[in-house]
Amino acid sequence: MQNDDRQARLEESIRAKVNEIALVAVNLPTPVIIHTLPDFKVVYMSPLAAQLLGRTVEEVTGLGKDEYHDTYFNPEDARHYVPKIISMLERNTDETITFFQQVRTAKDRAWEWYLSSIRILLRDEDNKPALSINIAQRVDPDNPFATKAVRLLEENDFIRNHFHDFAKLGKREVSVLRLLALGKSAPEIARTLNISVATAETHRKNIRAKLKSKNQYELSQYARAFDLI
Repeated sequence: MQNDDRQARLEESIRAKVNEIALVAVNLPTPVIIHTLPDFKVVYMSPLAAQLLGRTVEEVTGLGKDEYHDTYFNPEDARHYVPKIISMLERNTDETITFFQQVRTAKDRAWEWYLSSIRILLRDEDNKPALSINIAQRVDPDNPFATKAVRLLEENDFIRNHFHDFAKLGKREVSVLRLLALGKSAPEIARTLNISVATAETHRKNIRAKLKSKNQYELSQYARAFDLI
């Protein structure tokens, strides 16, 4: 009976807090999302946030946690910011965690970058986190500064996803990769590094194999991301 009373009081506190935020969030120029904890189920989404996803608030809050996250958030990206959020909840602090994340408005849409901030919004009677609030602002791809920021974020993703392959390269192969990315031919690489053309060709083949690269563009991606050019 006591547990039922505690649960009823918690549910009432959640409703009151959601209503309090909703009165303000409807006028904010940024999406606002409230999750229950520890299950991270959406319990509230501002009209702007639902509009961006092309659904009603009721449709979004009716989604299961897995369907919601699989549809709208990049799992590769989430692997890096989710541990920070979990750590914040475990410490049960009042700090705000800010991070970049990739979001899409539907499964057939491209990923877009958002700058998001999250913190604990409500605690239960045992002082455990019960609600979190998240605001997210889209990074405008038409803004020149934002374009540079997005490029840096994408390069950072590339480094995280390809560091293991890049680490397979030897020191000489890294030098050859830099020259390949600059468009140098095997004879030019041979002269620059004082090696034979055959050796330059062997390095080129080994680099492509280790990096699983099929063309010049992919080699250039490695060179840019790892600051070789």
